[in-house]
Amino acid sequence: MTDTAPDFAHDLAAVQEATGRFLDSVGTLDDAAIGEPSLLPDWTRGHLLAHIARNADALVNLLNSARTGVPTPMYTSATARDADIERDAGRSLSAHLDDLRESAGRFDAAARALPPERRDYRVEMRNGVIERADRLLLRRLGEVELHHVDLGVGYTLVRLPAAFVGAQLNFLATVKFAGRADLPALELRTDDGRRWRTGAEGSAPLVVSGPAPALLGWLTGRGDGRTLDSHGAALPAVPPF
Repeated sequence: MTDTAPDFAHDLAAVQEATGRFLDSVGTLDDAAIGEPSLLPDWTRGHLLAHIARNADALVNLLNSARTGVPTPMYTSATARDADIERDAGRSLSAHLDDLRESAGRFDAAARALPPERRDYRVEMRNGVIERADRLLLRRLGEVELHHVDLGVGYTLVRLPAAFVGAQLNFLATVKFAGRADLPALELRTDDGRRWRTGAEGSAPLVVSGPAPALLGWLTGRGDGRTLDSHGAALPAVPPF
């Protein structure tokens, strides 16, 4: 969790724009393409689309919890989450699009309904992760943008908005992987001069440098890091994202 207050209006607009791009890409598919493999192991594009819709509803649960103060889990259980995705994966393109639009609308409405004085309310995500309510917009943005890449329709890492890539690298370095004993100490360096320390503490870091999209791809399991420079050392394995 981070205590940094985000720019709520900016982040909501970014989610809307990313969702629009995602829906445009999905709209180019057909029913046969929905059943084809995505770039995620063991998931078809239909699984991925079902996940994006159900993730929106799960985050609505947390936004409503922050607004009302009534604890509500993202999902009733991990088993129910997986079953919902499996149930909806095989639907037609039309059904997926309707669900994606409607669930995105519910997320947008829940975000807009969150009063400013409740935005720093703490909610519990999956696996016990605690987060500020107003940072759920950035969490949703990450889901939409990175899974857009996973659709395998030509929306590659280098097409991700530069602001999103920078924000995600900052999140991964300062929150997701900070202090992790299962990742060696790292210093990430982008070609434009930005730097982050992450991973295990108390040892000299391995410097890994290169284009920001390539760093993001490596850290999230969406790239092999072959264009990165680890200055003579082997790139370490990154824990599952």
